[in-house]
Amino acid sequence: MNALVDFVRSIYNRNDFIALHEPRFSSQEHRFLHDVVDSTFVSSVGKYVDQFEDDIMRYTGANGAVAVVNGTAALHTCLHALDIANGDLVLTQAVSFVATANAVKMAGAEPVFIDIARDSLSLCPDALKEFLTNQTSLTQDGQCIHNSTRKLVKAILVVHTFGHPARLNELLEVAKTWNIPLVEDAAESFGSFYEDQHTGTFGHYGAISFNGNKIITTGGGGMILTKSSKTARQIKHITTTAKVSHPYEYYHDEFGFNYRMPNLNAALGCAQFASFENVLQQKRELADKYQAFFSGTDYEFVTEPSYARSNYWLNAVICHDAAAKVSLLESTNKQGIMTRPLWQLLNSLPMYKRSISTDLTNSEWLAARCVCLPSGTFKEVE
Repeated sequence: MNALVDFVRSIYNRNDFIALHEPRFSSQEHRFLHDVVDSTFVSSVGKYVDQFEDDIMRYTGANGAVAVVNGTAALHTCLHALDIANGDLVLTQAVSFVATANAVKMAGAEPVFIDIARDSLSLCPDALKEFLTNQTSLTQDGQCIHNSTRKLVKAILVVHTFGHPARLNELLEVAKTWNIPLVEDAAESFGSFYEDQHTGTFGHYGAISFNGNKIITTGGGGMILTKSSKTARQIKHITTTAKVSHPYEYYHDEFGFNYRMPNLNAALGCAQFASFENVLQQKRELADKYQAFFSGTDYEFVTEPSYARSNYWLNAVICHDAAAKVSLLESTNKQGIMTRPLWQLLNSLPMYKRSISTDLTNSEWLAARCVCLPSGTFKEVE
């Protein structure tokens, strides 16, 4: 599709290779990083870790925020904090990066794959309700149990796909009816709002990623959003090897993880956050450009749901069939424009083929047609 190639090159004003989502840095990142190196506090103790947590907590409106090494660690810690363990089930979606299911396995549980809704591309409340109604029961003490395996359903893990918020109110209602905690995989949705409330602040916990390909980056990094400052302190304790503060003794009072974000990464995050509003504005402007380009064509540009304001982390287009998807991918990549298909559905991967899955009609429909487009900022950040 030569017209798309020319269009993308005109936006980025470049004739060389254009990546899917590359980070952009300014002199501020260099200053902050030099400051950390000069201070020698390059590991998990330092002023930038605290500052970054405060920045994200204030922006999202969360009552607590804990910085960790990556989004997978954030998800794993959320599930661990809910006492999810061997033999438990976690209801999630097959449309996601593999880290979502991997975090479930890291906690010792098994993922159950539920279909998505086409309007959000995220976990479908109706499909979730259907599964729970037909395949689970509530015990006398209020636990949700899977009828055929007799395993406990311990969490619902929803992913805000491409940064577009899921139908949270409906999902929360289902979760409440079956007495199951909801966790938000908000890895992709920093800067996205559901009915004026930031994603990641609705469920018991929310997990954000600041990987190199995210809307802002710490190189590798993540953040856990909590409902209270008390919970945040408990999570911080778990992610700091559960070490009890003492002038010289090393004493750990529970099982924990070495997951705290290094000060070096947090400094990069603080610098990135300083220009975040400019980045977010560019992302929405880029989405408007794509939407106008694809208007009146056979391709459907993915727009934010009516109830949400999205960060448009990854722009995506839905082709009319699988052949058109392959043609678009091959044409653009041959011409130096990086485009990518949807991730392989998680239930199709070797380690998850035996997992419980519901009818995934919408997930399969999307996988057969979706192409992700270059989505990085296209102007210098301020």
